[in-house]
Amino acid sequence: MPVNAAPRRIRSLFPLALLLIVASSPALADTHPGQSALVQEVARDTGKDPAALNALLDQAKLQQGILDAISRPAEAKPWSAYRPIFLTDKRIGDGVAFYREHRALLESIGKQYGVAPQYIVAIIGVETFYGRITGKYKVLDALVTLGFHYPPRAPYFRQQLKTLLELPESHLAGPLDTLTGSYAGAQGWGQFMPDSIRDFAVDQDGDGRIDLVNSLPDILASVANYFAKHGWVDGGPVAARAQPDGAAKPLTWQAQPQWPLEQLEAWGYAPFQHMNPGEPTSLLTLAGAGGPEPWFTFNNFYVITRYNRSPMYAMAVHQLAQAIMDGVHSADSAQ
Repeated sequence: MPVNAAPRRIRSLFPLALLLIVASSPALADTHPGQSALVQEVARDTGKDPAALNALLDQAKLQQGILDAISRPAEAKPWSAYRPIFLTDKRIGDGVAFYREHRALLESIGKQYGVAPQYIVAIIGVETFYGRITGKYKVLDALVTLGFHYPPRAPYFRQQLKTLLELPESHLAGPLDTLTGSYAGAQGWGQFMPDSIRDFAVDQDGDGRIDLVNSLPDILASVANYFAKHGWVDGGPVAARAQPDGAAKPLTWQAQPQWPLEQLEAWGYAPFQHMNPGEPTSLLTLAGAGGPEPWFTFNNFYVITRYNRSPMYAMAVHQLAQAIMDGVHSADSAQ
């Protein structure tokens, strides 16, 4: 036997021994529960480096303020308290000024997408006060906190986090670790969640990027495209007050219009103005400052609830849009 045969055999065992040691070692704990599984999914679907993804998520922090904020949404208030938050003289006046300053862009986008421009303005007015309040939380912190540490809605926010990690750089206003937004991880003037950025945001200014923070054409067109893709009907009704008689049939509101208007009239609800009797509608009753407020809601109201499912949110957008348009007409007439 050659004298160096035994040492060669010992050396040949080293790689196997190393594998056994690694296999028997406990796995490193996730910084956030479920992080490793998410990283594997994103790496598999995009080819991104798992180490880089882990490094990004490792720096995201659990924020108690985010958990506190999601537990007290404004939509928990009655309409009598919710409406004054958004229908203020300041918000209406600034909306009128914004519309008049950017009229050419707004009306061009409105025509392109078939969406009334005042509703585009009202969305950014309700969401971020025309871009002034876009959120102070790091988007990664928000989505990690809610996706990994908030069981009631963890699946939804985990999906949003996954989408964020998979978005191309051209769809983001900056590096992932610098993005800021709402406590729910919504970004930009229109407060788009990652899935909405992926599916509905547009590069309106043609610069090769979708920037919902710094590009006004991208911001406004993305809101318009969201409405258009959800079925907005150009020129269609949104909502109208209803007058119930003493024997009106009690109805439960459905977001999607359920019956022709004439059916609701037969059940004891009359419109304040003449409307198409065949228009599909639902009946929404809000708790107003003066008592119950019954409203007919139509397809375009339903579209607004695709942006935010609260009927009070949709009504605030509708009434703000109307007030802005009234103010624009008044200002135009005064010139």
